[in-house]
Amino acid sequence: MQAARGTALSGTGESAAQPAGEPSATAPLPPAADDPAGTTARAHEPVRPRRLGLFVVVAALALAADVLTKILIVANVEPGVPKRELGGAVYLLLIRNSGAAFSVGTSATILFSAIALIIVVVIVRVAPRLRSAGWAIALALVLGGALGNLADRLFRAPGWGRGHVVDWISVFASDGHVWPIFNLADSAIDCGGVLAALMALLGVGLDGRRGAGRAGRSRHDVRR
Repeated sequence: MQAARGTALSGTGESAAQPAGEPSATAPLPPAADDPAGTTARAHEPVRPRRLGLFVVVAALALAADVLTKILIVANVEPGVPKRELGGAVYLLLIRNSGAAFSVGTSATILFSAIALIIVVVIVRVAPRLRSAGWAIALALVLGGALGNLADRLFRAPGWGRGHVVDWISVFASDGHVWPIFNLADSAIDCGGVLAALMALLGVGLDGRRGAGRAGRSRHDVRR
């Protein structure tokens, strides 16, 4: 008994003699070392609302704007004859584009149709997970634009999957030599892509939360 009591007292003495501020071998690690990424803290954050409604509205508006403007242009503008607007800042010039946005890849219509269809499927599958307004708007713009041009490729001449996209906006020139002739679908895709890149650079996830690395570094800097 005395030996056991002595051992216990000896252990207590060693713990007491341990330098202040240094964790013991059996003590739990501090939060910074045990969870440097702040995963536990983020797990207790309130769940953000889904942005599916915003996503659907923006995508529908982008698609509707593209389809309606194409119908009006085809009905009122003669192909290849530019109409000067806004003092020459914009020309309405109706052309049929067999390629991608801004007349890129005019000989790969079927390939671009397939790519557009894949993009649409991927975005639709991701949409229910969206809790970030920025990401919802970005992906909705891309979806609306992709659907607008895909509709042309599927339903316009010369045939299903090979249809030519209606382009009609030429800026600062009547022949598209300053900037390639485009449509509202192209603009929606590009604006959505730029916004998506910005959200990624800011470290914002689809759920609206900041990246783990950024959060972890911020807490570490505060502790120091």
